[in-house]
Amino acid sequence: MSHERLAALSHGNPKMRTIVTAAAFLLSGFAPAYAQQSMPSAIAAATPEIDQGFADYMREGHVPGLVYGIVAGGKLVHVKTMGIQDTGTKRPVATDTRFRIASMSKAFTALAILKLRDAGRLSLDDLAEKHVPELRKWRYPTSDAPRITVRDLLSHVGGFVTDDPWGDRQQVMAEADFTRLLAQGVPFTRAPQTGYEYSNFGYALLGRIITNVARMPFDVYIRDTILKPLGMNNSGYEFLDVPLEKRAVGYRFEDEAWKEEPTMKHGAFGAMGGLYTTADDYARYVAWLLQGWPARDGAEVGPLRRSSIRELAIGSNFVRLAKRRGKSGATACMLPTAYGKGMIAAQDCDLGVTLAHGGGFPGYGSHVMLMPDYGVGIFVFANRTYAGPAGVAWDGAVALLKAGALKREPIGISADLATGYAKAGAIFNAGNVGSDGLAMNFLMDRDAAHWVSDITKLKANVGACDTSSPITATGALSGTFIWVCEKGKVSGDILLAPTPTVQIQSLRFVVMP
Repeated sequence: MSHERLAALSHGNPKMRTIVTAAAFLLSGFAPAYAQQSMPSAIAAATPEIDQGFADYMREGHVPGLVYGIVAGGKLVHVKTMGIQDTGTKRPVATDTRFRIASMSKAFTALAILKLRDAGRLSLDDLAEKHVPELRKWRYPTSDAPRITVRDLLSHVGGFVTDDPWGDRQQVMAEADFTRLLAQGVPFTRAPQTGYEYSNFGYALLGRIITNVARMPFDVYIRDTILKPLGMNNSGYEFLDVPLEKRAVGYRFEDEAWKEEPTMKHGAFGAMGGLYTTADDYARYVAWLLQGWPARDGAEVGPLRRSSIRELAIGSNFVRLAKRRGKSGATACMLPTAYGKGMIAAQDCDLGVTLAHGGGFPGYGSHVMLMPDYGVGIFVFANRTYAGPAGVAWDGAVALLKAGALKREPIGISADLATGYAKAGAIFNAGNVGSDGLAMNFLMDRDAAHWVSDITKLKANVGACDTSSPITATGALSGTFIWVCEKGKVSGDILLAPTPTVQIQSLRFVVMP
């Protein structure tokens, strides 16, 4: 089929389904109330632009079919299918079409390791050889090289060479062959813990650790302890078991035509990239991940506790600078980026903390991008080899930002911060700091006489101020504020000391321009 026919499918096929409804998908208890109230309408305003972006990407990238979804407030608030899942029947993609998601599988492997850790069955600082005996006779690259730990494998600092696309083709490797490979040993490209280098082999090794520790195949353990509890009943690892009418067939685009890629069976390397899923199933998983933020009191929901979910964002100290994906990346700030555990964590100047991961596989390309500060995520599955939909997913996130759909839940004002803030207002109004409620460093850093002088000058400039304005918390012991005054405004910030009683360690008043 030509890409002109594909364009007609994506823009005009009446079977192409679009669902935009806040009731489409709900995981009770997974969403903070603010997200449920404010996000869907703003997201709906951005979806025409996002839909067009994915349609353009599919046409320009010669992609047979795709599905993408937006999760917010614990719901799949928007999901759109485009194109076909196979060229033979020209069956349109549906939200229950099974796609292989390639390396997006790594987060499931990481979660399985964390679940075993939570159960006390392993430690992330265990030597990998404790759980995989074949590693004990490995020859390391230097005499001072540390032996590989479970944590090293999770963050790709085990010293293995980058193995895309070699690793993808190892998907079919039998477990017995993998055992022989491990017993023979593999070459290192560097000493462990000296640098980040992406390794599919390392995640296959994590799969073996899960198998040995759980005493069952890693795919069975992930199915029983993660997929099933989340209701991901149309997800798994053996793609050949999926009926053809439910399967997105994988293609590469070559010689101006789509050519079917071989369907690889499940094997030892499945832990690095073998999972298949649907948009409906994966949205449940994304909603569950996002409910891991922020840290809070309350009942736990799902197969792992919230603190373990948040560990996906904790990376090694090998931080890199990267451009934001998508069209806005050229002018956006550079992102400090580190590989966490099955996810890539970054700090975006506009989008805040992001967790993302792509998937590239013979016949498939995928991407997920989460913004936990806002409880919003975008994911996309496509059935073309190494389709690379990351950029259009990030463009979608920027479109949501511009539409006002990303709203951060404010940090609550702690009783200690309220007390400290009241003291700050009293200091300003009195024009004298006194000594009550001050940390021992406060008057050592700037004495009382200078505080009196500073406040006197400030009041002469702006006049009396309304110090009852609410404070914006930046933490339980810190915050910023703005006061409206007779002749202007004053901004300030306050920082409390880590002491049993409320004590101010620093305070600042600044006249706003």
